[in-house]
Amino acid sequence: MKFIFPQNYNFNSKFLGFIDYSTLILNILWGLFVFAIVYFMVPNITIKIGLFIILFLPFALLSIIGFNHEKILYIMMYMLKYAKSQKIYLYGKKNQF
Repeated sequence: MKFIFPQNYNFNSKFLGFIDYSTLILNILWGLFVFAIVYFMVPNITIKIGLFIILFLPFALLSIIGFNHEKILYIMMYMLKYAKSQKIYLYGKKNQF
Protein backbone atom coordinates (compact mmCIF):
# COMPACT_ATOMS: atom_id res chain seq x y z
CA MET A 1 0.00 0.00 0.00
CA LYS A 2 1.37 3.40 -0.97
CA PHE A 3 0.40 6.68 0.61
CA ILE A 4 0.94 10.01 -1.06
CA PHE A 5 1.91 12.89 1.22
CA PRO A 6 1.74 16.47 -0.01
CA GLN A 7 5.04 18.34 -0.40
CA ASN A 8 4.23 20.84 2.36
CA TYR A 9 3.31 18.15 4.92
CA ASN A 10 5.76 18.02 7.83
CA PHE A 11 6.05 14.32 8.68
CA ASN A 12 7.79 13.52 11.96
CA SER A 13 7.38 10.56 14.24
CA LYS A 14 5.87 10.98 17.68
CA PHE A 15 5.56 8.83 20.77
CA LEU A 16 1.99 7.57 21.13
CA GLY A 17 0.99 10.01 18.38
CA PHE A 18 0.99 13.24 20.39
CA ILE A 19 4.40 13.93 21.97
CA ASP A 20 7.67 14.52 20.13
CA TYR A 21 10.65 12.43 21.08
CA SER A 22 12.73 15.50 21.95
CA THR A 23 10.00 16.68 24.33
CA LEU A 24 9.73 13.19 25.81
CA ILE A 25 13.47 13.05 26.49
CA LEU A 26 13.35 16.50 28.09
CA ASN A 27 10.42 15.43 30.31
CA ILE A 28 12.22 12.25 31.35
CA LEU A 29 15.38 14.18 32.24
CA TRP A 30 13.38 16.75 34.21
CA GLY A 31 11.47 13.97 35.98
CA LEU A 32 14.69 12.18 36.95
CA PHE A 33 16.20 15.43 38.23
CA VAL A 34 13.12 16.25 40.33
CA PHE A 35 12.91 12.67 41.58
CA ALA A 36 16.55 12.69 42.68
CA ILE A 37 16.17 15.96 44.55
CA VAL A 38 12.93 14.93 46.25
CA TYR A 39 14.16 11.41 47.04
CA PHE A 40 17.29 12.56 48.83
CA MET A 41 15.89 15.66 50.54
CA VAL A 42 12.51 14.61 51.96
CA PRO A 43 12.05 11.68 54.39
CA ASN A 44 8.23 11.30 54.26
CA ILE A 45 6.75 9.39 51.29
CA THR A 46 3.55 11.44 51.04
CA ILE A 47 5.51 14.68 50.92
CA LYS A 48 7.82 13.12 48.30
CA ILE A 49 4.87 12.27 46.08
CA GLY A 50 3.27 15.68 46.56
CA LEU A 51 6.47 17.60 45.80
CA PHE A 52 7.19 15.46 42.75
CA ILE A 53 3.71 16.12 41.37
CA ILE A 54 3.94 19.85 42.13
CA LEU A 55 7.35 20.22 40.50
CA PHE A 56 6.97 17.83 37.55
CA LEU A 57 3.36 18.00 36.39
CA PRO A 58 3.17 21.70 35.35
CA PHE A 59 6.36 21.42 33.29
CA ALA A 60 5.19 18.18 31.67
CA LEU A 61 1.78 19.61 30.80
CA LEU A 62 3.23 22.80 29.36
CA SER A 63 5.75 20.85 27.32
CA ILE A 64 3.10 18.51 25.91
CA ILE A 65 0.47 21.17 25.21
CA GLY A 66 2.99 23.88 24.39
CA PHE A 67 2.47 27.53 23.66
CA ASN A 68 0.67 27.92 20.34
CA HIS A 69 1.73 24.35 19.48
CA GLU A 70 5.40 25.36 19.63
CA LYS A 71 7.92 22.90 21.07
CA ILE A 72 9.15 23.64 24.58
CA LEU A 73 12.78 23.40 23.45
CA TYR A 74 12.27 26.20 20.93
CA ILE A 75 10.57 28.35 23.56
CA MET A 76 13.48 27.81 25.95
CA MET A 77 15.95 28.76 23.19
CA TYR A 78 13.96 31.93 22.45
CA MET A 79 13.97 32.86 26.13
CA LEU A 80 17.73 32.28 26.42
CA LYS A 81 18.41 34.36 23.30
CA TYR A 82 16.27 37.17 24.69
CA ALA A 83 17.95 37.01 28.10
CA LYS A 84 21.36 37.13 26.44
CA SER A 85 20.63 40.19 24.30
CA GLN A 86 17.66 42.31 25.33
CA LYS A 87 17.78 44.65 22.38
CA ILE A 88 14.11 44.30 21.56
CA TYR A 89 12.22 47.53 22.08
CA LEU A 90 8.49 48.14 22.06
CA TYR A 91 7.13 51.13 20.22
CA GLY A 92 4.41 53.13 21.90
CA LYS A 93 2.86 56.50 21.08
CA LYS A 94 2.95 59.13 23.80
CA ASN A 95 -0.28 60.95 22.92
CA GLN A 96 -2.93 58.32 22.54
CA PHE A 97 -6.54 59.47 22.82
